[in-house]
Order: sequence, then structure tokens, then C-alpha cells
Amino acid sequence: MEKRRPPIRCALSIYHAGAQSRQAAKPGVFAAWGLRVRFLASRAGRTNRVVRTCTRRCGFVVLLVLLMALGACRGGTPPASEASSTPLAALPEETLAPLVAASLTAWQSPTPTASRTPTPTSTPSQTPVPTVTPTPDPLGVYTIDHLAARDYGGGQIEILGVLAENSWFTRYEFRYPSDGLTVYGFLNVPVPGGPAGEGPYPAIIALHGYIDPAIYNTLDYTTRYADDLARAGYIVFHPNLRNYPPSDQGDNLFRVGMAVDVLNLIALVQAGGLPEVLAGIRPERIGLWGHSMGGGVSTRVITVSDKVQAAVLYAAMSGDERQNFEAINRWSGAERGLAELGVPEGELQRISPDRFFDRIQAHVSIHHGRADALVPLAWSIQTCDALTQLAVSVECVYYDGMPHTFFGEGDQAFIRNVIAFYDRILKDGG
Repeated sequence: MEKRRPPIRCALSIYHAGAQSRQAAKPGVFAAWGLRVRFLASRAGRTNRVVRTCTRRCGFVVLLVLLMALGACRGGTPPASEASSTPLAALPEETLAPLVAASLTAWQSPTPTASRTPTPTSTPSQTPVPTVTPTPDPLGVYTIDHLAARDYGGGQIEILGVLAENSWFTRYEFRYPSDGLTVYGFLNVPVPGGPAGEGPYPAIIALHGYIDPAIYNTLDYTTRYADDLARAGYIVFHPNLRNYPPSDQGDNLFRVGMAVDVLNLIALVQAGGLPEVLAGIRPERIGLWGHSMGGGVSTRVITVSDKVQAAVLYAAMSGDERQNFEAINRWSGAERGLAELGVPEGELQRISPDRFFDRIQAHVSIHHGRADALVPLAWSIQTCDALTQLAVSVECVYYDGMPHTFFGEGDQAFIRNVIAFYDRILKDGG
């Protein structure tokens, strides 16, 4: 059978359990509490009296300890703490009485505890949600639509000096501003009243092909064509396209920068306020002449501008930019054209002139040698066929035995054909 402990032993167990668990925090209080328990238990002899008294005096924490200790009174081995404690039953009552009185006084005047004042919390201010700004179109400035919509001009053409003179024309060095860059070149002006006639003279802008900029000279291989046109009664502007010295360096992805330089020059010619040497110009009559790379630049210009009446494309690059830069990449040993070939196909559709040939209003004259081993004859045939189908005014002449740059009789035939074309469109009103 299970043996029950006498009340005094139960009270001692309660004392030891409570005192040992909280002695470190309040040793004096729990010692007095243990004496109180022993005193009451010995007087009443009933465990429930102990529970009630402790509940009133010690609160919930002490009650919990009492319940745990009373559970141990039902039997079993006393806890180790009880075996190591001094038995309070051995103390004489005259010793216990004053201790009990002191403990009662302490319980009747408990030390007040400070209540925690809640820390006021500030209402967080609402962070405004930033407005998402659409990412600008990084390739938009190269598109045909953008080039057709933007403005050109600003500044003036400056004459820097005379380079050469003859009975037919005077050659000047000139410069002009273009989108923050300075572009240089030479200018052939017919001598008024000379063999080229009285004027006024239509203007032609002649554009050279690709030459390594490191070896480029302002008077390059196309100078002879500019001279022939001046003798035929045309004022000829021959700019050194951007990135060709002494012109400034500038952005030229897809060679759009070069087209912008041409469009700025056209705007300056037509804006008025020209130098005195250009007093005999007919600014409303403008033609383009471009060889190879210059032919490709001319193609873009006439696609975006209606200010050009006549354009000669001589062994010109394609209107399809993927074709162009795959070839350029191949010709250069994979050193050039990498950026252009990295542009997605959908963007190329917005940039390539051949997608917008229906906008061309100029009269076009295409010339290409059948023996051209550099720029494929097929490219000129494709352009000719496309313009014909779109009912653009176009003539196409192919020269047997002529390479990329004509020579000899083929070259002379080419010059005669070009002058006849310009005369018909720019002088006769075409």
C-alpha cells in the first residue's frame, strides 16, 4: 500500500521545494515563507490549510509550487533537496515565533512593483510608390521613322580657304556643324560666267566609299567625279563623313551618323545665310551622288527626306542592313559589324531602308559593274527591282567588265550617264 506522509513532513517538503526554486532571487522571503508553512501545518495538522494560506499570501507562483510538492506527499522517495536540508521540526518553538511574526509583517506590506509604461509608437509614414518610367527605346534614334520625324540644321557653313582654282571652278575647304560634331570637306564652285555657264547652279552632295580612316585624305579617289560635275555646272559639296579626319568622331551605328551629317548639310544649304561664294546656288535643287558606302548612306537619306530630287547610287551597298553587315564582317576579318549583327531582327526591320522604299520621292539612277568582286551586283538589281515594283522613278545601268570602281571607257560612260540624269532632273525640272 502507498504510505502517506504526516502533515509536518508534507509542509517541510513544500518548504524545500519552494525555497530551493526561488532562493537565489528572494532568499529572505522564501525562508520566512517556509517557517510560516511549518508553523501552520504543525498547528492545524491539515495539508489543505497550508494550501489555502499559501494561496492567499504567495499568489499563483507559490500555489504552483505547493501543488507540485503536495503531489510528492502521496508517496515515494523524498526529493534529494529534502534529504540535504536542515529539518525545521528540530527548531524550538521559541525560535520559530519571532521568525513567523517577521514573515507575517513582510507579507502584509508587499513591496510594490513598478508597472511598465507602454512606449508610444509612431505611425509609420507611408512611402510613396515610385512611378515606373518606361525604358527609352535604345535603338529608336537609328530607325527610319525617327530620322524622318526629327529636325536638322542649326549653325552655318563656313569657308576656310581656297584649295585650288582653274577656269572652270574654285575648290574651297569648308566645314559645318552636325549634331554637335564638326564636319570638314571640300567644295567645288563653278566660276560665274566661265565655261560651266552663268548659273544659278544646282547643288550635288558627293559621298565617298569606305577607305581606311588612317590613310584617308580629303582629296580622295572621288575627287575626279566632283570635278567633272563642277565642270558640268553644279556646285559640289564633298564632305569627309564623320570619323574621317579632320572631321570629328561620332556615333555611327549602321552608318546612320553619316546620313545625319548629310541631312544636316542639306538643311543648312536650304536655310539661307550662306557664304558669299555660294551666292549662285539653287538650294531647292539638290542631288546626291554616292559610291559603295556613300551609296548606302544616300539610300538612307532619300528614304527619310523629300529634299533630294535626284540620287545616283554607284555600286551601292544594300538597303538590307543584315546583308550589309554580314558582308562587312566578312570583309574585315570579323573586326567590324559586330554591333550591328547583334541587333535583333525585329529592330533591323525598323532600321533597314529597304523596308521603307515606298517613301522615296527622289528620282534614282543605279549604276553597277558586272565584274564587281566586292559589292555584289545582285544588291543593285534587288534595289532596282524593288523600286520598279513600287513605281519609284528609277533607271538601272550595268557595265560589262567594270569592277567596284570604274576606270577607262566604262568610267567615262558612267560620268556621261550621270550628268545626263542630273541635267534632266535638276536643270530641266524633270
